Amino acid sequence: MGVVETDKWLNENFDHPSKICEQIDSGKPDLYSYLVQFGMYTPNRRTWDYFQRLQKNKIWAEVRKLLTKYQKLWNGPEVNIYIFPIDRRFGDKGGVSFKKKMFLFLSPLEDQMELEALFVHEYHHVCRMNKQKKEIIDYNLLDSIILEGLAEYAVEYYCGSKYRAKWRDYYEERELEQYWQVLKEKIIEIKREQPLHDRILFGKRGYPKLLGYALGYHLTKAMPKDENFSEKINFYSNSENFIK
Repeated sequence: MGVVETDKWLNENFDHPSKICEQIDSGKPDLYSYLVQFGMYTPNRRTWDYFQRLQKNKIWAEVRKLLTKYQKLWNGPEVNIYIFPIDRRFGDKGGVSFKKKMFLFLSPLEDQMELEALFVHEYHHVCRMNKQKKEIIDYNLLDSIILEGLAEYAVEYYCGSKYRAKWRDYYEERELEQYWQVLKEKIIEIKREQPLHDRILFGKRGYPKLLGYALGYHLTKAMPKDENFSEKINFYSNSENFIK
């Protein structure tokens, strides 16, 4: 496990990302369609140029260094990391993570700390999902928003406030508190497979953009912290502890 040499796959099959995804998991024919929702490239001149520049900047080697650093720092688990160019519609960087897999979607970033910030956010997900006793399939909306809030807290803690996600500035604290007061009674009841889960988390169909992400940070920010917060509570504490 580790950083997979997707650069070789891209050189061979750049115009056929579905074939590349079959190499990741042949049992999921819809994997490419799923990853596209989070920023995975579609073949065109721009994304080919992104790939060429990512190779030139030796991004695969840089991510290996980051994995070594944070695996040691957090006593983190083994994980397969897949790096691909990002679709320009999703901005400069993006990602999605699971217990054993982590996907990074990238453009040629001018500031390498942006790469570290993305890595910290996504690998933090991997660590917490592996440390929690609850399986991902059993997550409720509270679990999901705390997962996002803690990961972004880690970005600020390890990379600095300059590198926090843009969604952190979408709402004022009073707005988030108002949303929380409305949603807090049912947020534990909303299961991961229910449509309302993604509507609130990502901000769709009547809910503002990335509301769940912002609420998650709002809750984690309010929790008292000590020197062990980032390494211990972040990974081990149950989501319910953040609303007591």
